[in-house]
Amino acid sequence: MGMYDTDFHAWAFDQANKLRAGDLVDAANIAEELETLGRSEEQQLMNRLAVIIEHLLKCEYQPERHTASWDATLKEQRRRVGRLIKDNPSLKSKLSDCLSGAYPTAVTFASVETGILEEDFPSDCPYPIDFILGI
Repeated sequence: MGMYDTDFHAWAFDQANKLRAGDLVDAANIAEELETLGRSEEQQLMNRLAVIIEHLLKCEYQPERHTASWDATLKEQRRRVGRLIKDNPSLKSKLSDCLSGAYPTAVTFASVETGILEEDFPSDCPYPIDFILGI
């Protein structure tokens, strides 16, 4: 069992130092960690889209409960998605997949917040991506 398995923090800094020095590194585990970082960016995009869609559903299905807080959440999450895509342009090609993954989560949270049954929301996301992103 190596340092990767016993002390990830120490392993990461050791590998960074080795890379900078041009020494041999733990290429297989470094590749795995880089892929994990990429997946975490996609997960962040999916989570932010879910929050946006949840609030759009709440605004549509319970307009009488609409608050400034909902608007602020929409604005902030849209801003963060924009920044995430600006910093990671390749995520733009993942929007459709992330949207598909985000919608069921959004429905679950919108259902909890509104008391409306999940099955009473559309089975597929009713909003185009430009509307979701506020563009």
